[in-house]
Amino acid sequence: MSHIAVVDYGMGNLRSVQKALEHVAPDREVLVSSDPAVVLAAERVVFPGQGAMRDCMREIEARHLRPALQQAARSQPFLGICIGLQLLFDHSEEGDTAGLGILPGRVRRFDVAQRRDAAGQRLKVPHMGWSQVAPTRSHPLWAGLARDTRFYFVHSYYVEPANDAVSAATTTYPDRFCCAVAQENLFAVQFHPEKSDRAGLTLLSNFVHWNP
Repeated sequence: MSHIAVVDYGMGNLRSVQKALEHVAPDREVLVSSDPAVVLAAERVVFPGQGAMRDCMREIEARHLRPALQQAARSQPFLGICIGLQLLFDHSEEGDTAGLGILPGRVRRFDVAQRRDAAGQRLKVPHMGWSQVAPTRSHPLWAGLARDTRFYFVHSYYVEPANDAVSAATTTYPDRFCCAVAQENLFAVQFHPEKSDRAGLTLLSNFVHWNP
């Protein structure tokens, strides 16, 4: 039986992602693993995320996962979540850290000092809570989801692609920023589908059945 690999890099809410995938794909084996061979042999790969970029990249190197992740992101159905989106890019301001360089662009920290939202509340970092996501183009992973569906976010940094064509959705805090990217077999989001109730499960189900 083919399997879905959830990449274990020593941090993050791996079990929550595993349970959500098992819920939407009861016929698939979902393996949480740090073994590059398991990642490369998977039918599809999910890199979930929480934690600091520098720590994340250090653990990837310690587990010899870089080549496997770079190959998976170019050849297998690949879903990045939160840090799993940010590490795809060239460089992050968080710890002045180089990413995997799959996509050109950078990761920047929110600059919300002395800024307020539409209700007059002072904005804080991290951006935490439910925000509307506006797809910028059609994609199979948006199937069954209404425009401006709310997903759950918790992050202090956001991606700034060098090529706007890879953007798949935006949200605001308070300015509009890219919160999802798509390129061939790769899809990655800043929000957490595993924490986003029915909408998140719909997106994960779409990923499981996606054949790029």
